[in-house]
Amino acid sequence: MPSPSTNHQTRQNRLAIRTPEGIEFSFATAGPGLRFLAWMIDLLMILLLQMIIGQALSMGMVIAPDFFLGIMAVLYFVLSISYGILCEWLLGGQTVGKRLLRLRVIDVQGLPLRFSQVAIRNLLRAVDLLPGMYLVGGLCCVLTRNDQRLGDIAGNTTVVHLPELGVPDLTQIGAARFNSFREHGHLAARLRQTVSPVEADLALQALLRRESLDPAPRARLFARLATHFAELTTFPEEATDGLSDEHYVRNVLEIVFGAKR
Repeated sequence: MPSPSTNHQTRQNRLAIRTPEGIEFSFATAGPGLRFLAWMIDLLMILLLQMIIGQALSMGMVIAPDFFLGIMAVLYFVLSISYGILCEWLLGGQTVGKRLLRLRVIDVQGLPLRFSQVAIRNLLRAVDLLPGMYLVGGLCCVLTRNDQRLGDIAGNTTVVHLPELGVPDLTQIGAARFNSFREHGHLAARLRQTVSPVEADLALQALLRRESLDPAPRARLFARLATHFAELTTFPEEATDGLSDEHYVRNVLEIVFGAKR
């Protein structure tokens, strides 16, 4: 693991993940300050949901005010837990706050995020909040190498700061070829929506470093990448027929980054 890098303004740790093919990818982990800002945005979302539901139950305030206040307290607890679990599971490790600040929850070993991990880290949020304003969680982030709060340690996760990807020069990864995926506009649009910045960056780095890999690991790596992208969006056989795994991945990147031009 690389050691933490520090500058005059920010403390930034990096999480290094090495694939079985020997390629190492590095992610900037999100510190407590950025994570706190994301939580504040999410807190506003939770309070907004609570207010909307509370308005629907407002008649109870007139009939039994004490009971109504108890219901609202329970509602806040349920919303605060279910909001994090549902958002991070359905949105690939992101909540509204995390998405706005380009943060994402990932497995620290680079494995696909499991529902149990999402549930554990959100259930333990109540402990990280103690004694208030995320003091326990913030201290854990400062003291751990991968900026993990207690929920992250238990779930084997961390939160990374996604790079703001520009449009890469794809001529670096091979001569321009006909991209059969462009003939299927609706599928290309779906692909752009489903491929995350982290996945696009990983695939780009793999293509840039492909010449440094031995043939067997290179073939395995691109077979895994092509299979993953095919599971995200399935193109018809006429669009993929005859494509090598590397060409498939290159087509994906042209579609994803083409939207930024």
